[in-house]
Amino acid sequence: MLLSCGDALIDFLPSRTADGREAMTPAVGGSCLNISIGSARLDVPTGFVGGIATDTFGKMIADHAAASGVDLSRATRSDHQATLAFARVTGTETQYAFYDADTAARNWTYRRDAIALDGVSCLHTGSTTLVHDKGAAETLAFIEDIRTNVTIALDPNCRPNLVKDRDAYRARMLVFCGKADIVKMSDVDFAYLFGDEAYANRAEALLSGGASLVVITRGNDGAAAWHRKAGPIEVKAPVVNVVDTIGAGDSFQAALLAALHRLDRIARLRLADISAAELTRALAFACKCAAFTCTRAGADPPRSRELPAGTW
Repeated sequence: MLLSCGDALIDFLPSRTADGREAMTPAVGGSCLNISIGSARLDVPTGFVGGIATDTFGKMIADHAAASGVDLSRATRSDHQATLAFARVTGTETQYAFYDADTAARNWTYRRDAIALDGVSCLHTGSTTLVHDKGAAETLAFIEDIRTNVTIALDPNCRPNLVKDRDAYRARMLVFCGKADIVKMSDVDFAYLFGDEAYANRAEALLSGGASLVVITRGNDGAAAWHRKAGPIEVKAPVVNVVDTIGAGDSFQAALLAALHRLDRIARLRLADISAAELTRALAFACKCAAFTCTRAGADPPRSRELPAGTW
């Protein structure tokens, strides 16, 4: 089983009323929840760890996750309100305004031995959960307790508008990178954290620090990956008609983890010995799933049955 630990929220997406006025339509989102949904829809057993509200929006979140086959038995339901995020698309990027004070997600607390780990092979985390001190501390405690036996996957999925101290946030992300076996980030996230540094230089530093796999997604330019044995690999992104890019990075990560699971390369020792051909296949699959997500509105990753024959 894969687990994803972190944010679950409601995105309000741009839309139009019948008379042409701007409007906002609610949709379930949150990077970590999206990843659990994405991998579950690809027929990989997946669970979610984090705080989910019991209010109307929280019910939307829980119902949506359950409908995709996500196991919520490890999630914490609370009376705190749900996190809300209002999205605005600018060019190829989506910007968010978050309302996240005293929410169910922000109040999630890790309790040692309270989360069943039988059969868990990988834990993913990242995004808004790691911006705030409490969320980062609780998640780090969880990782420290399980990383001996569980592969750790990280996608910082930076939210600059939530960050108050960029240097402190960057230092925190480096700590989490040092705990991760798989580090994936977009080119935009990389620029925010590392400026104009060459991808390969930072990837080599992360590999030297303990990671087995580093992946940079580059939108229309596909993805590049560095691995200790399989070597640097690049894959192209399919050409599609883009509706929006919301959830594309989450879909990529979900599909990458699902592919590694299918290849029996998700466990730490198995991941260390992955071949270049296997890694190329996993990355290409992730790019195809991300591209598919871009063809429809919102964070709506594909189900296995929706993908064209030969995708996997």
